[in-house]
Amino acid sequence: MNRNEIKEIVNNFLIEDIEVEADALKDEAFLKEDLGIDSLDFVDIVVVVEQNFGFKIKPEEMTNVKTLSQFYDYIEGRIKAT
Repeated sequence: MNRNEIKEIVNNFLIEDIEVEADALKDEAFLKEDLGIDSLDFVDIVVVVEQNFGFKIKPEEMTNVKTLSQFYDYIEGRIKAT
């Protein structure tokens, strides 16, 4: 799976289920501050990642993930590691 496919899956979920505005989905957008993703949203994101990408998010690996681009990087790295 390439980065564009990852972005498409993540962005579609953020728009449809978390109700983030499409124009807010910029690589440099901060997950909490810019996109308004809170801890309840993150629980949904964990489920979607597991369903779509086949791995569980490890909370300790997410501590440095602040932006949307870093989130894509995280997913891409985990996919390549499997």
